[in-house]
Amino acid sequence: MKELLEGRVAVVTGSGSGIGAAVTQSFLKSGASVVATGRRMKKLERLGQHEQLELVAGDVTEPDFAGHLLDTAISRFGKCDIVVNNAGVMWAGPSHEIDIEHVISMVRVNIEAAFRVAHLFVRHFYKQNSGHIINTSSVLGTKVRPNAGAYSATKYAVEALSETMRMELSETNVKVTCVEPGLVMTDLHDHFDVHPKDASGLDEPLVPDDIARIVLEVATQPEHVLIPKVMVLPKHGAI
Repeated sequence: MKELLEGRVAVVTGSGSGIGAAVTQSFLKSGASVVATGRRMKKLERLGQHEQLELVAGDVTEPDFAGHLLDTAISRFGKCDIVVNNAGVMWAGPSHEIDIEHVISMVRVNIEAAFRVAHLFVRHFYKQNSGHIINTSSVLGTKVRPNAGAYSATKYAVEALSETMRMELSETNVKVTCVEPGLVMTDLHDHFDVHPKDASGLDEPLVPDDIARIVLEVATQPEHVLIPKVMVLPKHGAI
């Protein structure tokens, strides 16, 4: 496993916990150098110390932050090959009751920040004619559910961005992949009164390592192979 990403350099957003933390650890074990970022350094430090790991705490919605991440990858490790555009938050509720300020903050992270990161890194990858953008979407980026319309809308935006970038870059060596997880046990739902697994009666939801395995598989395909989209669902209760 160590040689799968040997010599590759990745930036992973939302690395303080959940999917981002699992992807970071998976990439490190596979030989990659990683710039891991999240809002709080205390959470990032749970990733441990690693010679090939650079921690960068900050707000991914800030206009200059994506550029700072790319600059860090280049200055620390000499280049950048992969960005896992993963930072996200989730607020849910009926459209006539949901707090609009929660919606706006979610739009800033899930759409604005995701677009800022993708835009900055795709320009860099296009210039070097290589690189892989892996955007974290959701099964809710392909279908809507009651009370999840606002969140779904943010992930539909990620789907649209990913697909248009894939088409625009089809004649280059730059890859774009959209990962669509079902319910994953992360901090995303910590503020919910009723956890979605209980609301849906799902006994065995996904865990972050499940998604990290898929991301690693996507990132280690031969150069001539592109996986544009991959949906990952829990076996039981997945509809």
